[in-house]
Amino acid sequence: MAIFLTKDSRVLVQGMTGAEGARHTARMLAADTDIVAGVTPGKGGRSVDFGDRKVPVFGTVAEAMEETGADVSVVFVPPRFAGAAVEEAAEAAMPLCVVITEGVPVHDTLRFLAKARGRTRVVGPNCPGLISPGQASAGIVPADIAGHGRIGLVSKSGTLTYQLMYELRDLGFSTAVGIGGDPVIGTTHIDCLRAFEDDPATEAIVVIGEIGGDAEERAAAFISARVTKPVVAYVAGFTAPEGKTMGHAGAIVSGSSGTAQAKKEALEAAGVRVGRTPSETARLMRSVLAGRPIREAS
Repeated sequence: MAIFLTKDSRVLVQGMTGAEGARHTARMLAADTDIVAGVTPGKGGRSVDFGDRKVPVFGTVAEAMEETGADVSVVFVPPRFAGAAVEEAAEAAMPLCVVITEGVPVHDTLRFLAKARGRTRVVGPNCPGLISPGQASAGIVPADIAGHGRIGLVSKSGTLTYQLMYELRDLGFSTAVGIGGDPVIGTTHIDCLRAFEDDPATEAIVVIGEIGGDAEERAAAFISARVTKPVVAYVAGFTAPEGKTMGHAGAIVSGSSGTAQAKKEALEAAGVRVGRTPSETARLMRSVLAGRPIREAS
């Protein structure tokens, strides 16, 4: 089991014929992802050779879905065109669209999220994507960091996603989701927490947040009300100066709003154990799972 992405997912890559799209398509294929198509306007009818796999290219998402049954799209399209690419996926009712592109204008994000509402789950933009180890990868998360296991992870930060996966690699993950750190995103901490709570293969959850906004506080309220599985968390930015954007566009502290300390206190009030460093967070997860029987993967 996993959330959002499984071994049965059929993935297409928007922008597969570009340098980044091609490079990461090769990496996703190496992770056993079923890449069934690429989409590049004006290049339909071609194919791209990835060693032992030749992937057809279509001119539109709708055509690719009709011909291949694709149910996941990964967007590697330059920022000025990314909004239109996601809107196209939403118009075709693509079930899941993972937007890797960084630097998408906020007004474009607002527009494509409005288009996607009720049709398409959007992960991102400006995110590393998601991976269900041993099953499939949709994005840029390295597939060799960790194997399949019983931990679910949701994170604003790509780099911290990789670090926590590496530190807990012996325990493994059901799914790790990088939701992105822009001020406006599609899938949220709460969406992932809800899915992990419902996933029988996920026994514990790691939440990675960072300064800025109130997403972590809202996640804490959801955990308090709805999540029965153990949760540990890490919040980046305890030493961040006020008024300075740190890392992501959404990681900025203004006055008393959005501080790491405020987020830590909200999470701890909900019963979440919060580490001061990624390594401490990994140790907390180990202690939480100590003594819990390891279930055989189904």
